[in-house]
Amino acid sequence: MIQKYIERILRARVYDVAIETPLDFAPVLSGRLDNQVFLKREDLQPVFSFKLRGAYNKIIQLTDAEKACGVIAASAGNHAQGVALSAKKLGIKALIVMPKTTPEIKVQSVRARGAKTVLFGDSYDEACEHARQLADEKGLVFVHPYDDPDVIAGQGTIGMEILRQHNGHIDAVFVPVGGGGLIAGVAAYIKFVRPETKIIGVEPDDADCLNRALKAGRRTIIKQVGLFADGVAVKQIGKEPFRLAHHYVDEVIVVNTDEICAAIKDIFDDTRSVAEPAGALAVAGVKKYVEQQNASGQTFIAIESGANINFDRLRYVAERTQVGEHREILLAVAIPEQAGSFLKFCKMLGKRNITEFNYRYFHDKIAQVFVGISSSGEESDKAALIEQLETDGFKVTDMTENEMAKDHIRYMVGGHAPCPLNEIIYSLQFPERPGALLKFLVALGGRWNISLFHYRNHAAAFGKVLIGLQMKKSERHKFQHMLTDLGFVFQEETDNPAYVFFAGGQEKN
Repeated sequence: MIQKYIERILRARVYDVAIETPLDFAPVLSGRLDNQVFLKREDLQPVFSFKLRGAYNKIIQLTDAEKACGVIAASAGNHAQGVALSAKKLGIKALIVMPKTTPEIKVQSVRARGAKTVLFGDSYDEACEHARQLADEKGLVFVHPYDDPDVIAGQGTIGMEILRQHNGHIDAVFVPVGGGGLIAGVAAYIKFVRPETKIIGVEPDDADCLNRALKAGRRTIIKQVGLFADGVAVKQIGKEPFRLAHHYVDEVIVVNTDEICAAIKDIFDDTRSVAEPAGALAVAGVKKYVEQQNASGQTFIAIESGANINFDRLRYVAERTQVGEHREILLAVAIPEQAGSFLKFCKMLGKRNITEFNYRYFHDKIAQVFVGISSSGEESDKAALIEQLETDGFKVTDMTENEMAKDHIRYMVGGHAPCPLNEIIYSLQFPERPGALLKFLVALGGRWNISLFHYRNHAAAFGKVLIGLQMKKSERHKFQHMLTDLGFVFQEETDNPAYVFFAGGQEKN
């Protein structure tokens, strides 16, 4: 099995359009981690992503008859651009089906490379199903983004370049994982040449399809994947990638959104380039591996897989970076509602910086404050701070890992209702496309009063909404059924302490 892939990789036709990207030493990150860290700069490809390699290697090997028919693909970004540029280079017509939620900048980028586009559905899965239907109807060749031997071989040329560029010992290569085409190709080549080198996959904790498949011993389907790292938001690992990964991947590390944001900053500090969330996964994995294994003096390579990030998303990334670096602690602290309490609280913090302080008068006895506090980065530092505050009589609730607090409540502190509302709180994922809010309100149909609504645009395919509705508890099932019919992902948050402390009605105090 592996010999055939080595042959495919060695024969892969990628350099007609792709470049051999540099393997850059990351001095700042290496110094901080006490290990040698190198970045494989796939963000420097003509389409700012490694996807060009696999797409071109697949298309160049089509028969003349297949090329005459044209190609079709489904993608919200990187694969689409790779297919479009490859088809343009070869003089082949290309049709790309993209979800309606795809940012306009990516749609225009695909069109600028000569491909025609069709916008369909709210997700990749819907777009992919439509693309396959069009392929059958129009006689086009479907170019899969990852579950294809030629695509896998094209991505495997990255592994070939890494070993050619670094002749010394490599302890581990960290690879971002979505559908698995990249890690399958890289693992096959590197394990054949240097079996002692570990291949470590890195996935978001809310889209860890390979991690779950390896644990189960078979491919599984994730009901709902997270969307922050949209380049790897895949519900099921590819069949052929899993077959290879099962044999040649040593382990998988999962990281959260904050850790990905911190990794984007780490890459910027060393390269002055801005990686997309999926592109920074490998660096986040290196950092977590070093922390977990207490590794030092080793050599690690992280594949920086892409840089197709919307500029508007940088605000969100910057907000989450400090928490991802463990350098900001978010707390809800109850302090006496009396003069001098805030001064006493600040004195207890000593030389620590307060990064955020949100408060509004609500109760004449106890004040709930939402506070951000600088940290050394050590987990023990947070525990020591909380213990110190509680010893001195302050009631503390840790909000550092509370997604609702970070996405919504920190911007709503002071929004307490003046009286009992009997409201139920839900967090929703809203598709970012015209008419989505109107569709929701029409479905709501005036049956329930909206008592709270908070939304912030994150320049992603899906926005995050926090909504409060006045309804009887017996009506929850009816409301949830409506959300399911609309295709919205939701979670009840009525008992979330962030809501209770900072946005609930009088009955909560």
